[in-house]
Amino acid sequence: MAKKTVASLQTSSKRLTKAIKMVKSPKSGAYTFVESVMAPEAVSEWLAKK
Repeated sequence: MAKKTVASLQTSSKRLTKAIKMVKSPKSGAYTFVESVMAPEAVSEWLAKK
């Protein structure tokens, strides 16, 4: 018998953005991806810094 799915109630949710940037490794010269989840206001600041 199949189970009934029940959606959970959320009273308040915070909007988050997942930002991904490419960073060059100083040792090997290869590029790696750095991921971070943050508030949308902080994304451009995070992408600007090295």
